[in-house]
Amino acid sequence: MTTIVEYHGIPVLVLDAEGPVIAEQQDVLDRLIGAAYGRADVVAVPVERLDERFFDLGTGFAGEVTQKCVQYGMRLVILGDISSHTAAGTALPALVRESNRGRHIWFLADTDELADRLAPSPGTS
Repeated sequence: MTTIVEYHGIPVLVLDAEGPVIAEQQDVLDRLIGAAYGRADVVAVPVERLDERFFDLGTGFAGEVTQKCVQYGMRLVILGDISSHTAAGTALPALVRESNRGRHIWFLADTDELADRLAPSPGTS
């Protein structure tokens, strides 16, 4: 199941932790882009919904997923604990650090952290 919620006026498609795994490029188009297109600016995907290949950067799957989201103008947020994946090497932790500094791809603990990240900066409206 997917739900559209708003955080600070920004529509977010939040995928349920239960459901089909995002394992192929077509899954990205159908389950993420297709479900959110025209309805949400941000897609939040629990780690449980991502194929293990996403966290092995050598497969290129994470690049395919993130590229599609950026190409369609959607921000992608990976929700949940990825510490078991980041402990396995240096490439993924570097990607997480760099992504979290930007505005398009984030790795966050939960929807509370997502809401905080989407909050307007002090002094902006």
